[in-house]
Amino acid sequence: MHTKPLLCTLLLVAGGAAEAQIQNQSPDPFGPGTGASTVLPAVTVTAPRSLESEPTDAASEKRISGETLNTRPVPRPGEILEAAPGLIVTQHSGEGKANQYFLRGMNLDHGTDLAIWLDGMPINMRTHGHGQGYADVNFLIPELLEQMIVKKGPYWAEESDFASAGSLRLAYASRLETNVVSATGGSFGYWRGLAAGSMAVGPGFLTAAGEVVFYDGPWQASDALRKFNAFLRYSEGTRDNGLAITALAYTNSWHSTDQIPVRAVSDGSLSRFGAVDQTDGGNTQRYSLSMRWSRTDDRGASLVEAYGIYSTLNLFNNFTYFLDNPDLGDQFQQVDKRKILGLNASQALRHKLAGFLSETTVGTQIRYDDIGVGLFNTFQRTAYNTVRYDQVSESSVGLYLKNTTAWTDWLKVTLGVRGDLFMASVDSTTLAANSGYASAFLASPKAGVVFGPFEKTEFYLNGGFGYHSNDARGATITVNPADPTQPIAAVPLLVQSKGAEIGVRSQAIKGWDTSLAVFLLDFNSELVFLGDAGTTEASRPSRRIGVEWTNSYRPTSWASFDLDLAFTRARFSDYSPEGNFIPGAPDFAGSGGITLGADTGWFGALRVRSLGPRPLTTDGSVWTSFTTTLNGRLGYIFDNGIKLNLDVFNILNTQASQIDYFYTSRLPGEPAEGVADLHFHPVEPTAFRLTLAKAF
Repeated sequence: MHTKPLLCTLLLVAGGAAEAQIQNQSPDPFGPGTGASTVLPAVTVTAPRSLESEPTDAASEKRISGETLNTRPVPRPGEILEAAPGLIVTQHSGEGKANQYFLRGMNLDHGTDLAIWLDGMPINMRTHGHGQGYADVNFLIPELLEQMIVKKGPYWAEESDFASAGSLRLAYASRLETNVVSATGGSFGYWRGLAAGSMAVGPGFLTAAGEVVFYDGPWQASDALRKFNAFLRYSEGTRDNGLAITALAYTNSWHSTDQIPVRAVSDGSLSRFGAVDQTDGGNTQRYSLSMRWSRTDDRGASLVEAYGIYSTLNLFNNFTYFLDNPDLGDQFQQVDKRKILGLNASQALRHKLAGFLSETTVGTQIRYDDIGVGLFNTFQRTAYNTVRYDQVSESSVGLYLKNTTAWTDWLKVTLGVRGDLFMASVDSTTLAANSGYASAFLASPKAGVVFGPFEKTEFYLNGGFGYHSNDARGATITVNPADPTQPIAAVPLLVQSKGAEIGVRSQAIKGWDTSLAVFLLDFNSELVFLGDAGTTEASRPSRRIGVEWTNSYRPTSWASFDLDLAFTRARFSDYSPEGNFIPGAPDFAGSGGITLGADTGWFGALRVRSLGPRPLTTDGSVWTSFTTTLNGRLGYIFDNGIKLNLDVFNILNTQASQIDYFYTSRLPGEPAEGVADLHFHPVEPTAFRLTLAKAF
């Protein structure tokens, strides 16, 4: 493991977080949280805003502004989410596929147990063709982000499915203070164009943005990425008192180089950037229409969010090459086509409880998914066999109640409970034995206590129950679709989690915001990714114990630093002779950075992120090494609003892995039973991207 370079790099960039304002304007007259823009091309490092220093209910809770998010040099949209302390976002396939997420000692696959929302719309997909909780954020336009709220653990009454490890709530700005156009060109055929702006329409504003991205990548078989993205919003008022109607449209097509076997690279038969099956890839689309209405006054707050989503995915993968079919190969197609309707509503009332200030919130979350999901054997993207195809209807209704009471000026207590009812109907068109109906209900109590502030220091205690849903097909299955003579036991539709956290946050030293959290997280059934099948399956119960240390420091108005470190011990909690290590669960995640800049003139950023070793087998016989990369940004802001910046990714040209798996595969000429081997997807080599932007 490359511990020495990691420690040296972390020491180089250790410090605290940047608040950079991506615009050249006077302070927003509406204040934080009103929907003002972060999209403009000048960079101003300012004093901390209330947007990021509001009172929190847990040591691990964090609110991050869009300005801060956009100071980070990132090669793909999903990695901007790494502003959430302890979160690592990678990619093991083409750029149109959902990212791989790691948080709190969990390999979250493509989103399992990490709930991601945008403007009240869920990103995670239930009963998905490529894995439960699939969360594709490739349609994000980072410059439009107003804020991201980070919550970890199952302690939050308002958080529902997939939120056991944490939740990320993203919000786009309702209007832009200045219009902007930008163009980016870079290594390996990268091209991006962006245009965004707002105009007054009647009592509100109409905001629009369009993005196009082309990318080939360093791969021998070009990614041939073609991405088109559009945003349109009409808004009135502010985020707390207003109305917003939003339409999003996104399409993407790509080829992909999936993970490859180490043995082929070692013997020289395959390049680090080569592919065994060069026809892997896919295409996807996502269209949505959503509405948000809010009212806030001294007595309370009302919120209604409604949405409709249409999405499709066609994904072609070949992870085992010629193990199952020596003639045509093992490529398979996963198809997901769905319509989603949903409603979120809440009412908060401020009142007195036994003479003490109190706030009570009641809310509901309703979601319906109409899903067509299929699995097919393919040869060079042509299907020749249907493994299974299912029509799934899945509904959920969640109700929650929480109360927060300030018993003294230094003691605040929050108590909550939510109940969730899931109902799913599976119609298997290929095998009637796997059709059926399943339902489940879970009640989840929550609690939190805040002590302080004492000398700008607060102490926190949180605990609660949460859950994740399983694939509805797994809840109705009776036989193996590939071999109907083989019976298979169904899994529960809902799986409970429970967790607790104790922590402290302090701003006692001027300019330094630091927090420490120790957490425990248990699952009744771990969802484990199967590297040779490209899916997740319900597994054994598990336990994680960890500690997270988060820091931001601003010694001057033009310089800021951050350092986030997370250590976790993850194990299956029952006994098995196979061993108790959880494959893919990292024991360390860390990041740090420095950001420099003022209203005009030179600015820059340097960021390091590291993912620690992971066991790849339950007996702990195979482990990965550290994956540590360093990214940087250097730019100049002219007085006329023109911004020019250069981003450099993987500055040290680290030859590490984005992801590693250990399973059996077969290359041509190898034994019929295949070879158990390490399979990896490499970190891309050093790359440059130059951006020219103009505000007007």
